[in-house]
Amino acid sequence: MTAAIQRRLELLEPHNATQTELHPDLNRAHVRFIGLGKTYNGQHGPVAALHGIDLAILRGEVFGIIGRSGAGKSSLIRTINRLEQPSTGRVLIDQVDIAEFDEDRLVALRRRIGMIFQHFNLMSAKTVWQNVELPLKVAGVPRETREQKVRELLELVGLQGKHTAYPAQLSGGQKQRVGIARALVHDPQILLCDEATSALDPETTQSILGLLREINQRLGLTIVLITHEMAVIRDICDRVVVLEHGRVVEQGPVWEVFGNPQHEVSKTLLAPLQHALPEELQNRLRAQPPSSDASVVLRLQFTGSASEEPDLAALFSALGGRVRLLQGGVERIQGHALGQLLLAVTGSSLGTEDLRQRAGRWAQQVEVLGYGV
Repeated sequence: MTAAIQRRLELLEPHNATQTELHPDLNRAHVRFIGLGKTYNGQHGPVAALHGIDLAILRGEVFGIIGRSGAGKSSLIRTINRLEQPSTGRVLIDQVDIAEFDEDRLVALRRRIGMIFQHFNLMSAKTVWQNVELPLKVAGVPRETREQKVRELLELVGLQGKHTAYPAQLSGGQKQRVGIARALVHDPQILLCDEATSALDPETTQSILGLLREINQRLGLTIVLITHEMAVIRDICDRVVVLEHGRVVEQGPVWEVFGNPQHEVSKTLLAPLQHALPEELQNRLRAQPPSSDASVVLRLQFTGSASEEPDLAALFSALGGRVRLLQGGVERIQGHALGQLLLAVTGSSLGTEDLRQRAGRWAQQVEVLGYGV
């Protein structure tokens, strides 16, 4: 995360007139949704997909949108290039309301906004070169300029040796690189990513995320990314918003939402990344000490709000007795230490509540899970 983005994280709060006065930078957001709503005509009547969305996406950041299926992620992202027309509210790009754009201005807008898709959307009968070149030909760009641009982009995405290959001859990761190159042909200021890594294996996903990070840093693009993969949000995004039933239920810096999710939807989405209590250990826990030498099992949660990583040597010493690490780990997201540890403390002279309080000097949340056999 850049320093400029960190300094302006207060822009996350929903819009109102008072906030605009208090935070002038809000009026300089790259993309802004104000009271955005979207309703579709369903078979049995109107279906509301978005309700009163207020968001500000800052210039040059990677902004993640997550939520369960049907939460409204795709509807929201497609209002940015007006593939979806909002039913209510406004979408501002560089503080300009795009709702009233005529056809010419809409074409110009879409050239400033690149988009990559889950299933690549390549033309099977055209080569890699031709797939990337096509938007430039449609726009009437001279041949010499087209050739220079396509050559530069294929080099940028690491496909300089694949000019004459057809999509059927490419791996999934290579196809997505073609899609990224094609999305960049008009030098966009904004790049929309619609589940761009969902069809890829984990290793290829990491390579594509690395490419997107490089593009963000080298070209200064604002990237708006929707995904159901929480690991993708963790690895690339600066900030994230959680949608549920078309409403914003949580938003903030990635480290904050991941470290201490507040809404049940956020907790559910993050569950695959958490270290759940193993069933084998759960079966061995008791609500009361089964013997005098039973261990106290503690869960320590590190939410990233501390200025330093936990000092495990000092923590173990403070708890006294024999301390065993049953499970867990700590990782760094945007410079913040997040994670959890499951500890078993045996033979300490401290009572259970004293152990919990001692552990609380290092961890932001401490829970006594029970007593081990």
